[in-house]
Parts: sequence; structure tokens; C-alpha cells
Amino acid sequence: MTARLSLYRKAEQELYKLDRSVKGQFYNFCHHFRENPDQPGLKKKKLKGDSRIWSARVDHDHRALLTPIGVDADGTENWLIIAVRHRKHVYEELQVAVNRVTGEIEFVDLAVVGDSALRRANITLTPSEPEKPTTEPVPAPEPEPEPEAPALLATYDAEQLRELGVADQLIELALSVTTSAELDQLVEGAPLLSKDVLYGLAAGMDIEEVRKEITAPVELDQRPDPDDFATALSRTKVTTVDKDLQDIIEEGDFRAWKVFLHPTQERLVHRHYNGAARVSGGPGTGKTIVALHRVKHLAEQLPAGQSKPILLTTFTKNLTTDLRQRLASLIEPALLARIDIAHIDQLAARVLGENTAQGRAKQRVYDHVALNELRQLLAELGDRQWEADFLFEEWEQVILGQSISTRSEYFKARRAGRGQALTRPERNHIWKLIEQFTARLDQLGVETWGQAAERAARFEIERASRVRNRRKEIEERGGKETIHQDNTSGMRYLDYRYRHIVIDEAQDLRPAHWKMLRAMADPDQPNDLFIAGDTHQRIYDHQVALGALGINIRGRAARLTLSYRTTKEILTEALHVVQPKTKNDKVSYDDLNEGTDTLAGYRSILHGPKPDFVGYDTWEGELAGLTATLKAWREDLSTDDRGAPLDPSGRIAVCVADRDLVSQTMYYLATKANITCAELTKDGPKGDGEVHVGTMHRFKGLEYQRLAVVGVSDGIIPRTGVIERHRIEDPVRYEREQRKARSLLFVAATRARDALTVSWHGKPSPYLPI
Repeated sequence: MTARLSLYRKAEQELYKLDRSVKGQFYNFCHHFRENPDQPGLKKKKLKGDSRIWSARVDHDHRALLTPIGVDADGTENWLIIAVRHRKHVYEELQVAVNRVTGEIEFVDLAVVGDSALRRANITLTPSEPEKPTTEPVPAPEPEPEPEAPALLATYDAEQLRELGVADQLIELALSVTTSAELDQLVEGAPLLSKDVLYGLAAGMDIEEVRKEITAPVELDQRPDPDDFATALSRTKVTTVDKDLQDIIEEGDFRAWKVFLHPTQERLVHRHYNGAARVSGGPGTGKTIVALHRVKHLAEQLPAGQSKPILLTTFTKNLTTDLRQRLASLIEPALLARIDIAHIDQLAARVLGENTAQGRAKQRVYDHVALNELRQLLAELGDRQWEADFLFEEWEQVILGQSISTRSEYFKARRAGRGQALTRPERNHIWKLIEQFTARLDQLGVETWGQAAERAARFEIERASRVRNRRKEIEERGGKETIHQDNTSGMRYLDYRYRHIVIDEAQDLRPAHWKMLRAMADPDQPNDLFIAGDTHQRIYDHQVALGALGINIRGRAARLTLSYRTTKEILTEALHVVQPKTKNDKVSYDDLNEGTDTLAGYRSILHGPKPDFVGYDTWEGELAGLTATLKAWREDLSTDDRGAPLDPSGRIAVCVADRDLVSQTMYYLATKANITCAELTKDGPKGDGEVHVGTMHRFKGLEYQRLAVVGVSDGIIPRTGVIERHRIEDPVRYEREQRKARSLLFVAATRARDALTVSWHGKPSPYLPI
């Protein structure tokens, strides 16, 4: 009799951690088991606790735990390997079941649960293969009675946990744990849904939030048959044990992380949407992973062809490069060739290139260059009524954001979120100043990227209008197609540019960007826009309301709450930056659609050291402290767990507030500490230095094993002189500036994966949780 083997995800993770010699024995075991699962050398036997679980010998010390799934018509037995572990850690209390919510096979392992929690639930683990004593056993002393402590989940009952999908075997234990450490031990061996539900409740989510955001997205329409393991296997993520398995296992955990989709994420990736959809979530919750898998899913549905009907876009050039590399690891080259990958300004420049006569293109400049020109203009005019920053933002967010081209349109324009109200004479005055400012830029032959985005949006809106008119003509002719030359694009048949558009880091796009993207895809077709972003990480002042821009996401918005990157210790401190402890300092964040967003229930299952918060008297002293930290980290990362040498380059970074501090930091480290540095630029790291150094803005979308955020002093984060003058005169703008500065620090702190150090000199930033 032959057998077919599949590997449960938990067993695959266990195999990653085993020695190479044990992995080799496991491959031999699989070979022999497939040939004949009943051969005596495997020593296959049932566990006493759950008759559906069998143990089989891998080598002298290791056992494979399996459950039978069914038999094919040709007599081939199907088995699922649910664990691979040392024989000392195989207990009779292991259980396998079909989850009542997801219909997936779940393996419950109580061996990792803390002794105190097991005692409280009156559970004693029985070894499957007890060691033979060599001497008379000494009775274990009775444990000291533990003081009564309130249960961590005391406000919930067993039936509520059961309905949310917690495995039956874990419910009594879950209701008895009294500390976060005990809960961590409990969920270590828990099925994925149980882990998410319990962590969500412990993180403060209420029952309805957990049901909506964790349980409902993975719930089947009908309750599954608890005895139908064959059907349950089809719903369960498994790896077929074949000749390719060895390469997969030996690539290690990184491969699994790179392609892993949580069931909640998977539903978002594969869902059919009747319009635009949005996914939000805090740092490390997998928004980008979801976006990339969404692109893969959409590409696999495309009909044969050579066109590029899918656009993947984000805010900056270096993020686009990262997306391209990660997507290339997910899909075949032929499908990758069907996807247009471009950052948003590159896309706008492409549109302008198609629609601008040769020799008439303007040089594009960054906002700070144009802002300096505006300041110079106001100085020449002697006009002190309005600050240059206020005028520039009014131009960017209201005039360009709403594509306003006349004074009368500006008089009627909505200025939601802009704070200070304007009278008609004041608007008239501002309009005149903006006219003079834009004329000055025109004379210099330059334009801002905001202007470029607004012009590109106009061209795309005109193109979309022509597409609709063409379709109307075809409909009036009874559906008969004719050749229609589009002179502006060079396309033989005029149509929308893209069938699907996927946007990452969406919170930082300008209103004009959204108008351009909206016009690039047919709003009447399904799955047109897929938006991933988090307004808690908005580091540019580009406020938008998608509904006002023709993008309707109501009923098609989802939120991710589990971080796969940042440790619980780092996350706890980082959340205090955007969610202050004091009620008087409350900060709110929008949801891109005139509502509010929240990080309620945002949590991590990873652990690491607590972040260090260190203050110094002087900047020189802070740099000296940074040097000591970097050298210690470099030493720690120079070898692996077995003592083999490693290159720590690119795994350590230093984050600062502005370019001037970047230069000072890199100079100090190079000249006084002999530490080589690579500056983070818009194109990625410049040079091959071992430590990456950059501004907080440059760390968007990146992550490092160990990160130092330096110069977090009051007056730097936030720039007190910029913010304080708005406290009384313009409270709305004051709040907006505070929120932007908090988001910047939040983004910086959550780039750390394993260790974080935050330092300052003088007085610390008021945003720090100290």
C-alpha cells in the first residue's frame, strides 16, 4: 500500500528549526512512508488521547505526528503531517479537529502552555513515550499555592470564545490565564484563528470588533462537518511532500514570510469587488504583502495578450524598486511583463510627456524650492498678511487639489480641514498672490510636482471623457466597433489605460494623484482600484476624501490588526506616540473618506527586548552614545547562533529628523568611530557602508533588525517654532502639524524589527512615551 503526504504549516515551521541532519532523516522518513506506511521500521502507533493522531519514527529521537485524511479510489492513503518534534515533547493530550468557523484542520498543542495555567485548568500532560527511570523516582514537591489573580479575559465566557472560533481544547485555558506572558505561551501552539481572537480580545477589541475584523472574514457560509477531514484538508494551507520540499525547507523562514498570507489577508486578495476597495492597518500588518498578492491574483485572471492592463504604483521611487523586486519573487516573468510598475510622479511625468510638445516641457522642482520662491515674492511685495507656508498649502490642497482655474471657482471652493476661515476679500487677496507666484514659476521655466500631477490629472480626465463618448457612439451604432485613433496616446483603439490599479502607501498621495488614477481605470468595472495605506503613517500634508474625488470605497474597506514585523515591546511604546496616554492630548486620524481611523486592537505576537530611551546633555554626547550602541549591535550580529561569521551590513540603521543631522551623524561615525555609513536617498542606499543613515521620510516602507532614532529632542520633533505660532491663531492647523510630526516619529520607530534605541539631547520630544 502506498501513501501521499501533505505537510501542515506548523510542521513546516518546526522543520525550519531542526538541525540539517534531522531534516535529512525526515526526507528519508517521507520516502519510506510513501512507499509503505505500515512498514514495521516506522513504528506507527495511535496516541491514546486522540485516536486520529498517529506517531511515527523519524529517527531515534524525533517523531512525526500524522492524521489520516482518507483513501483514494486507487487505494492510496492520504496523510497529513501535523508536527515533527523530539519524542520527549510528544504528549497524549495533543488533539486535531475541524474548526467550526473556518472549516480548516487545526492541531492543538498544549505542551507549550505554562505550568501555572495548566494547573489552574486541572490539566496534566502525559508523555507518549515516558523515559525509563534509572533510579527510584523522587516525588516532586507539591507546588506552592499561587495567589489568586484576576483572569485576563474575565469579561468573556466559553460560549463567546467558541462562537468566535477559538478551539474547544483552548477555551478553558484561555479563560484561566492571568498575565500576558501566560497568554503568549498559550497561543504559541494555538491554531491561527484562536491566536488572533485571543490576542484581539486581550488588546482591547470588543466582541463585535473581533467578530467583524477577525472571525467574519474567514467564516464559512455553512458550518462544516467536524468529521469530514477530506473536505477540511482542501481548505487548509498545506505543502505537498515531494522532491521540491527539501529546497523549500532549507530556504528557511524567510521564504515562508515572503509568500505567507494570513487567512484574513487571503480573503482580501481573492475577493471580487464591485468597485474600489481599501485595506488599512498599522505598520507590519502586511498591507504591502496583500497588495502584491492582489496584483498576482489579478494578473492570473488576465486573458492572453501582451499589453500591461495592471498598474502597481506607490509614492516614491525607492519603494517602487522594492515592490518590483518583491513581486518578481512571487510571479512568473511572463505575468510580470503584463504589469506596469511605476511610482506616482513617474506616472504623471509619463502622461505629461505624451501630451506636451517637444521642447515645451518644464523642469520639475521639489516643494521646498518653490516655497523659497514664494517667500522671496512676499518679501519683494512687502506682504506680511499671510505666511508663505500657509499660502503654499492653500495652493497645493485647495487650488491644485480641486483643479481650480478661476477666481470665481476659488470663491466657492470647500476648504475642509484647512482651519482658518477666509472672507471673500481675503480669498481675493490670496488669489492675486497665487497668480503672481505661479507666473514667477512659469517665467523660471519650472513647475512643482504638485502642478505636474494636476496637469496630468486634467489630461487623463479628458482622455476618460473621450473613452466614454466613444463607447456611447458604439452603443448608438448597435455595438459596431470602428477604428478610432487617439492622437495623444498613440493607441489604435482608445480605451482606459488600465483594467486594474493597485496602490501602496496610499495615505501620502495628493488629491491630483487620485484624480489621475481615477481617470485611468473604468469606474464602472469591478476590481478597478485596490488601495493599501495607513493614515497614522501619513508624513506629508496631503489630506483627501476619496468619495469627493469620485472613488467610492464604502462597504469595501477592511482593516488589518496583527503586526508580523514589530515586536510587542516596540509596538507598545510606538503606539503611545500616535495614541497619547492623556485624554487631553487626544489625536484623531482620518480614514481617507471623511471618517476616522483607529489602531484599536493593533497587536503583535513577536517578542524582543524593550526599547531603550536615553537622554544626553549635548548632541556630541548623544553621538558618542550612538557609537557605543552601534558597535555593540555590530558585534552581536557578526556571527550566527552557531558562531559562523555574518555580514551585519544593511541590518543596522540610524534615523534622524533632517538632512543636516544626517550629514553630522555620518561625519561623526566615519571620523571618530570608524563606522562606515551609506546614506538613504530616494534611489535607496548610496554606497556600501555597513550602517544605513537617513531622514525619517526616507525610512518609509523599510525595516531593519536594529534601529537607532537619534536627535528626538523638543524643538526638533516637533519643530516648535513652526507649530507653536499656530496654537492660538489656527488650532486646526496646529492639530494637523502635531499629527504629521507624530506620524513621522511613529513611522521611524516601527521600522525596527528586533531592537530599538531612541535618544535625545537636552529636553526630550513631548511625543516620547517617557
